[in-house]
Amino acid sequence: MTANPLLTDWNTPFELPPFGDIEPHHFEEAFDKAMAEARSESDAIAAQDGEPTFENTIVALEISGKKLSNVARTFFNLTGAHTSTDLQKIERDVAPKLAKHSSNMLLNAELYDRIANLWDRRESLGLDAEQAKVLERYQKMFQRAGAGLDEAGKARMAEISQRLAVLGTAFSQNVLKDESDYQLVLETEEDLAGLPDFLLASAAAAANDRGLEGKHVITLSRSSIEPFMQFSTNRRLREEAFRAWTSRGENGGESDNREIIRETLALRAEKARLLGFKNFAAYKLDDTMAKTPENVRDLLTKVWEPAVAQARDEERKLTEMAQSRGENHPIEAWDWRFYSEKVRNAEHDLDETELKPYLQLENIIQAAFDTASRLFGLSFRELHGLPVYHPDVRTFEVLDRDGRHVGLFLGDYFARSTKRSGAWMSAFQTQHRLDGDVTPIIVNVMNFSKGAPGKATLLTFDDARTLFHEFGHALHGLLSNVTYPIISGTSVARDFVELPSQLYEHWLSEPEVLSRYAVHYETGEPMPKDLLEKLLAAANFNQGFATVEYTASALVDLELHLLENPDDLDPDAFETAELGRLGMPKAITMRHRIPHFQHVFSGDGYSAGYYSYMWSEVMDADAFDAFKEKGDIFDPETAGKLLLNIYSAGGRSDPDQSYIAFRGRAPKIDALLHKRGFAA
Repeated sequence: MTANPLLTDWNTPFELPPFGDIEPHHFEEAFDKAMAEARSESDAIAAQDGEPTFENTIVALEISGKKLSNVARTFFNLTGAHTSTDLQKIERDVAPKLAKHSSNMLLNAELYDRIANLWDRRESLGLDAEQAKVLERYQKMFQRAGAGLDEAGKARMAEISQRLAVLGTAFSQNVLKDESDYQLVLETEEDLAGLPDFLLASAAAAANDRGLEGKHVITLSRSSIEPFMQFSTNRRLREEAFRAWTSRGENGGESDNREIIRETLALRAEKARLLGFKNFAAYKLDDTMAKTPENVRDLLTKVWEPAVAQARDEERKLTEMAQSRGENHPIEAWDWRFYSEKVRNAEHDLDETELKPYLQLENIIQAAFDTASRLFGLSFRELHGLPVYHPDVRTFEVLDRDGRHVGLFLGDYFARSTKRSGAWMSAFQTQHRLDGDVTPIIVNVMNFSKGAPGKATLLTFDDARTLFHEFGHALHGLLSNVTYPIISGTSVARDFVELPSQLYEHWLSEPEVLSRYAVHYETGEPMPKDLLEKLLAAANFNQGFATVEYTASALVDLELHLLENPDDLDPDAFETAELGRLGMPKAITMRHRIPHFQHVFSGDGYSAGYYSYMWSEVMDADAFDAFKEKGDIFDPETAGKLLLNIYSAGGRSDPDQSYIAFRGRAPKIDALLHKRGFAA
């Protein structure tokens, strides 16, 4: 019998997972053995006779479970980016087992007693600032898991955690099924009317991938369907595609998520009550920068009111545009992007089809790399022949300004049916110095429509912004410089984690970057100065729409998790009623409707926390002003402070302290309102 590659030492370059040797069935054995080993290690830490010390308890916990971490990171990166029916079955089986394993450790009374003992004696332990923060994180983690409850309470918390793991997995798989099952096949001239060449090319490639050579296919990948909504003159097909896009997770049958949503919310509310909180939002926000639901609502409301006013003005312009074309129907949600493109062209003389040839994927990748080089002294060397999980994945060694190895960056840019929608950053390995000098392996996953064979992949400006956003997350992981794994990289408060990513987006919109990397994919000519100026002048075009669709999602997420008894919730009725109460414009839908709101229901990472993007945006808008005030968007002194206090700091300080250390003061909301065009 051959050895399980997941359980042997990885002698691959940079200790990458040995993807070429891994078969799905290897994960079942690997999880069982790795969980058993991790459980044995934590039990041994709990059973020690001697007095608890930071070394024999906290450090011991930090270096335990290494094999399980490797297996889990490899597995869940695959289930997100390149899954299969075999992996999905294993995911359904392993999710509750992992939840039970976690509960067994976090609810271990002897282990918690050791941590509580250290917490009570923390002032006398002689800890440095980083160690003190790590101890605080462990104390909070065990408390919030229910370690302080009686035996009945701990047993119920364990049951809830296991059931939520099952529900989150099912939710995510259901959305992926609805996305991968759908295809809008375009066959006639009427079907293809209005579609630009770049979209026809990607739709033809999507058709070929599905065995429909000679036809064109629109998928539910955002980089496919949004341009279709933007350019198709076939209103009937726009409506059909839009309804498919917005009804993911509520189509009836096995992939319907509405019962999952009800049960998830009920279990979260029960968990919060067990821990002494009035509702799940209060529980979740207690460990964030925002602290309370009231603070979240206050921020969102300040932005909501001017955004709705602007969106209604935008809708009026769309109506006028439609009427000027002899089309007198009311503006519906499937019309917005179509007429918005026409209005943008009229107001700013800016056409997406004119812009897109200058936004090659390869050049935008290089722009992101060059920005990191000028800010932080990094360089990126592409490597070939390394083990990867899909042929499209590219690998880059990241070096510092002295040529020393920093980490490995993987780029997975193209949409496929085995990948969940959206874009994200993840890690196969995180940086720390506790068990040797461990360097990070970071991956960015996107869903761009691949160009035709032999042709460049062209992006929209929103696509390019997404690439910069996720690379900002990647830098947060790559530049981490801490001792302890629990505070490494992006292991920070949820409403702080979006600061490095959203801040990084700013450099894309700067002429100094665009003028160098926005070059025509065929001629190599730089984007004409007048086109560049029109692009930048239109930066806040349609901002009312964009802000409303996002903020509505954030407000609905918050209100869902303020419910104290959601057992009988009807998600459709709740969504309709809440949007009506908010005064949501009829022609705009939530960016993520409840039945496919994966941020919130595929696990609880952003549950009661979707507001985090805007909370971080208050900081990112203010932070970029620090560079503007110096008159140099690459000012070395400011970049040095940014690296020290934000990108490399992980969670070693409270986030508000980290921000003040960089900026010299707390952020001001004025910069956000100005950035979005809502300032007076």
